[in-house]
Formats: sequence, structure tokens, C-alpha cells
Amino acid sequence: MRAHRHGAAAALLLAGLGAALSLPALSQDAPPRSAQQRTGEATSDSHGFVSATRFGQQDGGALYAAICAGCHMPDGRGAAGAGAYPALAGNVKLEHAAYPVSIVLNGMHGMPGFATQLDDRQVAAVVNWVRTNLGNAYAAEPATADEVKAARQ
Repeated sequence: MRAHRHGAAAALLLAGLGAALSLPALSQDAPPRSAQQRTGEATSDSHGFVSATRFGQQDGGALYAAICAGCHMPDGRGAAGAGAYPALAGNVKLEHAAYPVSIVLNGMHGMPGFATQLDDRQVAAVVNWVRTNLGNAYAAEPATADEVKAARQ
């Protein structure tokens, strides 16, 4: 019974403390706090995020370095260990842009899709970069933002 009294006393103390600490109300008129809110445009932080859910890089190589290289390795050779990460270097499956566009948007096996983190131009940029780098020479028929947009539907 004694523990119950201490619990009740603690609750009363916390309730009184909460009333004594008045926090400022959040207002619609509050000044913007983030760089993105202050400038009114999609600026990215030091990690390349426009927000917690969007990447800010626009260049295919920069997108690859920020998103893909951690699993597929900087040289695109893939890795095995805690998981299996297929090689993108010299990968014949990249010959037609529609395949890697679909993988980047929707993911496959353990790879997540990035449809909500990348816009159409960014998807086309990273797909085209992978198709023309890392030992790949699939420059013909590059992915376009319009094709990525159609693949989302």
C-alpha cells in the first residue's frame, strides 16, 4: 500500500510540474526553421537529403555514391556476406533501361524500391549512370524521365 501512495504522490507532482512548465504553442505564423522552409525550395543537407525521405543529388554518379555504392560497392562489383548484393559492373541485364528503372523504382528481393525517395529525373540519371559506367557501355536508348513516369503507373 505504501508504494501506491508514493506512486500517487509522484503523479500529482508530475501533473503540477507539467502545468508550471508552459510550452509555447505551435503557430502557423511561426518562422520557418529548416533551410528548405526558409528558401522555399528543395535544398539538401550535407548527406544529400532534401528531407528525411528524399535525396537531393541530381547527378547519376552522386546518386549512385549516396544510395547504391553501400551495397553494390563503389566499383559496382557487388558483395556477399550478410547478404548477397549483385554486381552491376558488366551486368548484361542493364542493356535495356526498362529493367533497371523497374528495379530502382520497385526494388527486388532484399533491395528496397526508391520510388518515393527519387523523382523521375533522378531515377533516369542513376540508371543511365550505371548503364554507362562500372564497365557497362549501354549508352544507346538512355532512360528518360518520361519513361520513368510511365513505369510508375
